[in-house]
Amino acid sequence: MAKKKTPTGSGKTVAKMKKKTVAKQETTGQPMIQALVWYKEEHYPQLLALFDDAELLPPTYRQWLIRAEEKKAEIEAGGDQVIKVFIDPETFPEWCRQKNLPMDANSRSTLAIEVAQARSFIL
Repeated sequence: MAKKKTPTGSGKTVAKMKKKTVAKQETTGQPMIQALVWYKEEHYPQLLALFDDAELLPPTYRQWLIRAEEKKAEIEAGGDQVIKVFIDPETFPEWCRQKNLPMDANSRSTLAIEVAQARSFIL
């Protein structure tokens, strides 16, 4: 039986982050800060070549950007704030190696959440 391809990326990161912070939001009534994995256009082809699950992402940056901007607008319309966490083709592979993680959507989401949590202490 063929494995079903499920879109990955920003929506998955948001879902993970919501699970970790929903209780906090309910008690404070404050908007959440949500991390979205983001890419620079010049890095997109190189990142696709690195990712273990590249076939789950749109083949072009423009297609990816349209989907990501829609997700960002949806989150902001709900009253939450968005932090774009840029995945860098130079540093992401090393970060994954250090944590013994594959270069996939779960790892990108984990990095985005770590960055957002670290930034929330700075804001």
